[in-house]
Amino acid sequence: MFVFRFHFLSCHFTLFLFVLFEGCFECCIKCLGGIPYASLIATILLYAGVALFCGCGHEALSGTVNILQSYFEMARTAGDTLDVFTMIDIFKYVIYGIAAAFFVYGILLMVEGFFTTGAIKDLYGDFKITTCGRCVSAWFIMLTYLFMLAWLGVTAFTSLPVYMYFNIWTVCRNTTLLNEASFCLDLRQFGIVTLGEEKKLCTSSDSFLRMCESTDLNMTFHLFIVALAGAGAAVIAMVHYLMVLSANWAYVKDACRMQKYEDIKSKEEQELHDIHSTRSKERLNAYT
Repeated sequence: MFVFRFHFLSCHFTLFLFVLFEGCFECCIKCLGGIPYASLIATILLYAGVALFCGCGHEALSGTVNILQSYFEMARTAGDTLDVFTMIDIFKYVIYGIAAAFFVYGILLMVEGFFTTGAIKDLYGDFKITTCGRCVSAWFIMLTYLFMLAWLGVTAFTSLPVYMYFNIWTVCRNTTLLNEASFCLDLRQFGIVTLGEEKKLCTSSDSFLRMCESTDLNMTFHLFIVALAGAGAAVIAMVHYLMVLSANWAYVKDACRMQKYEDIKSKEEQELHDIHSTRSKERLNAYT
C-alpha cells in the first residue's frame, strides 16, 4: 500500500514538473520572439564603437599631452589663451558628452525596436502602434541619418592624428637609415603651434631618441588606431540602424493600411447586415 501511494505521488509530481517546465518553455519562446534582434545587434555594435572611440581617444589625448610636455618641451599657457592643451581638454569634454548621449540614444532605439515587434502588437493592438509608431520611426530615421553623417566626420577627423603619428612612428623605425641625414619634426607643420613659435625635434637630438625608445609614442599611436576603428564601428552601427528603422517604418505603414482596410471592411459588412435585417423585417411585415 505504501509503495502504491509513493508511486502515485511521484507520478503526480512528475506530471506537475512537466506542466511547469512546458509553461516556462512556452513563455521563454514568446519572450524571445519579441526581442528585436536587428536592433540588439546594432545597439551592441554602437556601444562597442562608442566605448572604443571614447576610451581609447581619451587615453590617446592624454598620451599626446605627455609627449608634448616631455619631449617637445611645451608648457601650458597661463591665462585664457586657446592653446593646444586647452583644445585637448575641450576634446575630452566632447568625448564625455558623446559617451553619455549615445548611451541614451542606444536605449531609445532599442525601445523603439521593441515597440515595433509582433509581441507588442499582440498586446496593444495595431492602432496604438501605427499612430504613434509612424511618427517615432520617421523621427528616428532623420536623427540617425544626421548622426551617421556626424560619425563620418568624426572618423575623418580621427584619421588626422593617426596619419601624423604614423609618420613619426615610421621615422622612429627608420632612425638607423638617418645617421648621416638630419630630419626634424616641426609642430608648425601640423598646426599644433602658431607660426611664431618654433618647436622642432630633430632625429639627431637626445629627446627624439628617448621618444622613440619610450612606450608613449607606440601606445598613443595604437590607441588612436583603435579609436579610429571605434568611430568606423559607430558608422556601421548607424547604417545598420537606418536599415532597421526603414524596415520598421514599412511595417507600421503597412499596419496602418491594413487597419484602415479592416475598418472599411467591417463598416461595409455592418451596412450589409443592416440592409439585410431591414429587408427581412419588411418581408415579414408584408407577409403578416
